[in-house]
Amino acid sequence: MLNVRSYNLGPLQTNAYLLTGADPKRGIVIDPGMNPGPLLRAVQDMEIEAILLTHAHFDHIGGVDELRKLKQCPVYVHALESDWLGSPKLNGSLMWPETSPPISTAPAEYDLAEGQVLQLLGLSFKVFHTPGHSPGSVSFLCGNDLFSGDVLFKLGVGRTDLSGGRERDLIDSIRGKLYRLDEEVKVYPGHGPRTSIGFEKRNNPYVPAQ
Repeated sequence: MLNVRSYNLGPLQTNAYLLTGADPKRGIVIDPGMNPGPLLRAVQDMEIEAILLTHAHFDHIGGVDELRKLKQCPVYVHALESDWLGSPKLNGSLMWPETSPPISTAPAEYDLAEGQVLQLLGLSFKVFHTPGHSPGSVSFLCGNDLFSGDVLFKLGVGRTDLSGGRERDLIDSIRGKLYRLDEEVKVYPGHGPRTSIGFEKRNNPYVPAQ
């Protein structure tokens, strides 16, 4: 059984997710964003097995260094964005100086790839490579819970006008991978409220189901 807690972090209101399984003192974090104070307080007395990144844009990685140093836990990111953690130009933090200082972190310990299955918290997390918003965007599926990053939102999709973004890839990722999941799958996006695959297939104005 996966337990999901959400923390709305930073000026772009990025969703960071703290996940626990049977042991409430062991967790993983997906996308520790900027100004991570509330998240860091929540994990103070926990063991964190891993930090999983849906992609390496600055608003999703702003809290990586603080959390990694606090909990001595490894970071996972798709191989196509392995260089982004250490590059303020690639991760976008140079583009909005009024929003973020330049962000540069140490490299991730592990690469992610399509079809990979991570064993964490005694549970299985399947990795879907879902490019379009960024070249290394991934989504994580654990049971009926999907963490979609900035690929699929409630009644929306991720922007494709940033470095490496491509609208065709985004549509293919959503239709070819995410919309093929069970309609009951709950979607936890990188911004905004939770939704479901079935709801988006019926109602998303940007990528209607075919």
